[in-house]
Amino acid sequence: MQAARHVVCALSGGVDSAVAALLLRRRGYQVTGVFMKNWDLLDESGVCTADKDCEDAYRVCQILDIPFHQVSYVKEYWNDVFSDFLNEYEKGRTPNPDIVCNKHIKFSCFFNYAVNNLGADAVATGHYARTSLEDEEVFQQKHIKRPEGLFRNRFEIRNAVKLLQAADSFKDQTFFLSQVSQDALRRTLFPLGGLTKDFVKKIAAENRLHHVLKKKEVSVLCCKGVESRFCAGPGSISNEALVFQYLQPRPGKFISIEDSEVLGTHKGWFLYTLGQRAKIGGLREPWYVVEKDGTKGDVLVAPRTDHPALYRDLLRTGRVHWIAEEPPAALVRDKMMECHFRFRHQMALGARGLGLSTLGKARALLQGSFSSPSALCADPQSRWHRVGDGCEGCAGSHPGTVCRVLQRGRVPGQWENPAPGAVRLHTAEGQEQSRSGHGGLWRRPQR
Repeated sequence: MQAARHVVCALSGGVDSAVAALLLRRRGYQVTGVFMKNWDLLDESGVCTADKDCEDAYRVCQILDIPFHQVSYVKEYWNDVFSDFLNEYEKGRTPNPDIVCNKHIKFSCFFNYAVNNLGADAVATGHYARTSLEDEEVFQQKHIKRPEGLFRNRFEIRNAVKLLQAADSFKDQTFFLSQVSQDALRRTLFPLGGLTKDFVKKIAAENRLHHVLKKKEVSVLCCKGVESRFCAGPGSISNEALVFQYLQPRPGKFISIEDSEVLGTHKGWFLYTLGQRAKIGGLREPWYVVEKDGTKGDVLVAPRTDHPALYRDLLRTGRVHWIAEEPPAALVRDKMMECHFRFRHQMALGARGLGLSTLGKARALLQGSFSSPSALCADPQSRWHRVGDGCEGCAGSHPGTVCRVLQRGRVPGQWENPAPGAVRLHTAEGQEQSRSGHGGLWRRPQR
């Protein structure tokens, strides 16, 4: 008689991971729960939230009658996730620590611990996601440490595991998994991939998991300890307070892109994301971030959500992480591929078709109509899909290479007669666009 498959499930102390462990138990697997401690500082009230989460995870294991383990990745989290978060902020980009945490902590440190130390046949998490493998296919995968780069197993690349969207499109969390390696995906189960959040809560309520059901929802998966403070998003008070614990304030000015008028001051240009609403004291009307000058510390802003400066047609990315480890065959063949694109969790997919073409071996070019303030967001991680449920890969925006092309005729409230001193933007190649061309590209003149 074959022994029960051993699945090690990551427990966060929340309802999703608790129900994931419960469902694995129901399938007859030997389940072990593991809580990861990634941060060890106290919150504003002097309480270490990780300790409370650990207690909740331990209680889940008691209710389910499964073994419990705790591991600490505080050092790894600081080196691989939080340091990256601070570095990205200093460069003026808006980091997404969830993606980096999943890549380096959950699906690297935890994955290796589960397989090598606990003898797991597979690992599991409470993410709302799916893969192209059934459970039994996951258990048939072999964990072999292989060299990175050119000498990969060609058969495995041709038969790569696909990362698929969850059945609950609103809760789908493949955005946060878009840099997970093939090795980890091959050995991972996502028990919640076919369920809705409401149904998960119903399961928890029916199975004595009330202590996790009552806990406050967080907006992203890694929101434990430090990350719960910057879940509120760029420019928030909690996020600002956290950043200034580690980075020095750099006071600067909010400057109107229309006439170079100084509208107010701020504590640091790096706190603001392109496209976000800038909270400027004393102004009733909303203004949105269009550009950031790291040298002078100025943040350029534009009024209204339909302002032409808030539109883009072209976006170059940095290095691409392909889920299947290689670019799709259609992209290699045609140098262009229709896809759906998202740069933020829960952002709608497929609103416009986007082309994707290679720039050299490691970068990509996204083309399409990027409209509304949110289209400017400089989140370093952008993810795209081909038609269907599969996630192809993700990449960060390439600093300084967003081509600011405004589609004259598509944008409401055109700038036909800009005010004297209006800011004039340049293309990525540094060539100034003519006002009589395909749109007003505006940038503040040098002083």
